[in-house]
Amino acid sequence: MTGGYAIGPWVAEDGGPRRLQSAPGLFARIDSSAVAVRSRDAFGATMVVVRSPDEVFLHGHGVGVSESWVERIDPQTLEPLVRRDGLAGGPTWPGGMAAHADGSLYVVFGRHAHRLSTDLDVWATTELPRDRAHNSFVILDDGHLVTKDFGGLRPGEDPTSVAPPARLSVLEPGTLRIVDSVDAPEPSVARLSADGDTVLMVGDHSLFRFRWDGSRLRRDEEFAPRYRLLSGQTHGWDAVLALGAAWFMDDGAGAENYSGTLRGHGVSTSPLHLVRVDLDSGAVSLTEVSGLPLGLIANPPLIDERRRIALAYDSGNGVLAAFDIDTDGATELRWRAEQDHAGHLLFDPESGLVLTGDHDGERMMEQLVVRDLSTGDEIVRIDSGSPLQSVLFPAVGAPGTAYWCTLSTVSALTW
Repeated sequence: MTGGYAIGPWVAEDGGPRRLQSAPGLFARIDSSAVAVRSRDAFGATMVVVRSPDEVFLHGHGVGVSESWVERIDPQTLEPLVRRDGLAGGPTWPGGMAAHADGSLYVVFGRHAHRLSTDLDVWATTELPRDRAHNSFVILDDGHLVTKDFGGLRPGEDPTSVAPPARLSVLEPGTLRIVDSVDAPEPSVARLSADGDTVLMVGDHSLFRFRWDGSRLRRDEEFAPRYRLLSGQTHGWDAVLALGAAWFMDDGAGAENYSGTLRGHGVSTSPLHLVRVDLDSGAVSLTEVSGLPLGLIANPPLIDERRRIALAYDSGNGVLAAFDIDTDGATELRWRAEQDHAGHLLFDPESGLVLTGDHDGERMMEQLVVRDLSTGDEIVRIDSGSPLQSVLFPAVGAPGTAYWCTLSTVSALTW
């Protein structure tokens, strides 16, 4: 990582703000006969951040209107070495944590942001302007943090309620003082993405772009391509910035009904799409992932820039699909498989192998599945130890180690 992030094995969700989910060399020496999993209960676990092979941090939260917590965990046993409870939060939706270039950890959850030492002492706390859940943040090249409120439904909320247009807040590193804010034209369910000092936000109908000039965050008013073009299509989730485009998936409505799995909870009558928005022209293209109604996702696709392959999924129907990407951005189906994947992905661009999940609803067990992205072939399949399907974030640890989080469990896949 460069800019405002620390340098380490996995210092932020998705490996960084472009959300490439890429870990070069991760699976270089994987041996399917020597793969093992360790796991432990960790209620509310959201993500692992790794500053160095010996500095592994786990972030999680409670339910309802709650506080969040951070642990420094043993890289092998996963047991907590230090735990910081009681971080002020607010309305619950998974937040985020990242290791900053200034040597500290930053956490955003609920309506609060916190700065922690690596010993988990609280160095600064800021209350965010809206009493709403805030779903994580990105760090800009000069170290400023940008966060926004979550515009989706939370479990148990009135399904007819309408969120206000999103408000993006810029926080000064160190003090967490709010130095600027800007209101977007639409609510946003997705997490922010960024490339340098350019921030991309998937609204509930359109994609928006904001630029940071060192003192102000300004919206690019000439760029607002609309991606919701079909009857029955619902909002998009997190965007991957790759190959000159923003890539994300639509039909995100229904994630609030998660019951340990997203399977069967889709409400969108239009089939789920892989969405491509050209970052120069704003041109929008849609590719059906499964072709089935009632699709559902809550996370981003994967884009292999080297092989020009996109990996998408439909968690509502249990379908995983890979597409070839032409030089003009057009897509063609490469392979498709039945698989109950719902979380973020972890990809090794050198070997072409990708870590996915497959939830077994009969046994109530999430399996970890490593596939060859080019062929779809299974390389590894093993129980994760979690009864819940992951809708969250994997991470990279020491060589031969990957971490996997669900809302009940943290696991380590080793080889």
